[in-house]
Amino acid sequence: MTLLEIAKTLDQAASKAKPVEQMAAKYKFSLDDAYKIQRESIALRVARGETITGYKLGFTSKAKMEQMGVHDLIWGILTDEMEIIDDETVDLKRWIHPRVEPEIAFRVSKDINIELNLKELSDYLDMMAPALEIIDSRYENFKFSLEDVVADNCSSTGYVIGNWQPISTTISNLKMELLVNNEVVESASSAAILENPLQSVVELSRLASSEGLTVKKGHIIFAGAATAAQFLVTSQILKGRVEKLGEVSFKTL
Repeated sequence: MTLLEIAKTLDQAASKAKPVEQMAAKYKFSLDDAYKIQRESIALRVARGETITGYKLGFTSKAKMEQMGVHDLIWGILTDEMEIIDDETVDLKRWIHPRVEPEIAFRVSKDINIELNLKELSDYLDMMAPALEIIDSRYENFKFSLEDVVADNCSSTGYVIGNWQPISTTISNLKMELLVNNEVVESASSAAILENPLQSVVELSRLASSEGLTVKKGHIIFAGAATAAQFLVTSQILKGRVEKLGEVSFKTL
């Protein structure tokens, strides 16, 4: 299989909500190849009329990096087709085995095409919000290698964003909770995200600029998960709650 053929296979798996077997070991593609597959897959979406809306970071927990045997973050691309409106009801049949996790989202106010540091971020970000990310691996049994998950756009599937509010730099130790049917099932500090969620934007600027990519004004950036993800089932109310930022929610059908 060529890289484009692998991208088409993963794209069809997502479109039809039917899982496929892991492919990295079978077709022996590298991490660099995996990012090429990811971009080919996104190009197929864009050709169908979707618009790139931003980026998400993965492995923002050092413990997760160690568990996966890697030493850097991974990143995926978000599109408008993935957006779910706050408090919307969604049909789980659109996905294979979805999970949800609470996050913090940032909005870009100025094109990012260079590597930034924390002190420079106020010139490039203007808003932040509580958010939920829905992840859904296209592989059977939600099992994959590092190369597999990157090729699969880091399991990116859906996102919900709460009310935007002005950017703040004092977000390195906020309580983050995931609630299912109004019961807290996961809780952690935002410090679990690289000790400061804003550091995720710094890392994305490094990764993107090294690839010659521009994170554009108006794009959103999902900083990464602070807690474990929870499986979704029907008839649930899912809420993400972030101290000082508020809540965001959706329902399942």
